[in-house]
Amino acid sequence: MNETLRWTRKDLLGIAPLDAPEIELILDTAESFLEVAERPIKKVPTLRGKGVINLFFEPSTRTRSSFELAEKRLSADSMNVSASTSALVKGESLLDTATNLQAMSPDLIIIRHQHPGVPHMLAKRLEAGVINAGDGAHEHPTQALLDALTIRRNKGRIKGLRVAIIGDIEHSRVVRSNIQLLNKLGAEVTIAGPRSMMPAAAHALGATVSYDLDEALEGRDVVMMLRTQLERHKRSLVPSVREYFKLFGLTHARLARAADDVIVMHPGPMNRGTEIASDVADGPASVILEQVANGVAVRMAVLYLLSTAATGAAPTAAGQSDKEPHAGDGAHRGES
Repeated sequence: MNETLRWTRKDLLGIAPLDAPEIELILDTAESFLEVAERPIKKVPTLRGKGVINLFFEPSTRTRSSFELAEKRLSADSMNVSASTSALVKGESLLDTATNLQAMSPDLIIIRHQHPGVPHMLAKRLEAGVINAGDGAHEHPTQALLDALTIRRNKGRIKGLRVAIIGDIEHSRVVRSNIQLLNKLGAEVTIAGPRSMMPAAAHALGATVSYDLDEALEGRDVVMMLRTQLERHKRSLVPSVREYFKLFGLTHARLARAADDVIVMHPGPMNRGTEIASDVADGPASVILEQVANGVAVRMAVLYLLSTAATGAAPTAAGQSDKEPHAGDGAHRGES
């Protein structure tokens, strides 16, 4: 990796614009933040004085909590805004809401919205850096990044790995971001699911397409299960939950087709007994809780890189900047 790489982007809107060295820079920076969670005082002054607004218009537990915790651990000043408590319920436009928030001089705005493209629209109009926390069924870049960190920490690499992503492909923003990232880092990706949950242009996503779970699992190093997103379905896409689990639910018997050292992932929330059996979700191959832990470190890294780029102190590939010490040095010590 290029050791002189510097982060210069104002926003993180998706995986598509990033090249492999930029992705590796985020992952390397996240590695340096992982140890913060193991300290007696889980807080560092790295982003003291920076303002972050969390703007969530869809339900979220993991992503929102993860961002909030990342902000607190970096000592940023954060504010939460949800659709139900915003002026949007009084008829204000999303852009007016965002520009009013911009007038409060935040450094970063994190947005989740049900419509694809909303973060991109705001990024063009706001001075603050914008982080896409999920836009419809389009992208979820920080989820793909935390998945990549989890894979790399368990497998030691991503290049050359055989990855299967299984489930509700059509309605998943996670799958789109993951395919792009894994392709950029040299993995071999297969997607599998019912034909009714596969987009018409599935082959254009950049992965091998399968409609048979057993075939998709054969010899895979990584198996990533997706939630059946019933709230996005405009009609019933499977006869029943029982039928779906029978055909595409991950069980121990089916997992035996994968590599001996396979890891099982899930972005959450899980529907146990629908896409994954409980004994698999809680079994030795599962790294699902590691994904959650790694998510905080990845979001710390993204917040750090974007906020530092905004001040002109762009970090290098080692997590070091012109104005900030290395992640393990004084700026990240436990004093607050």
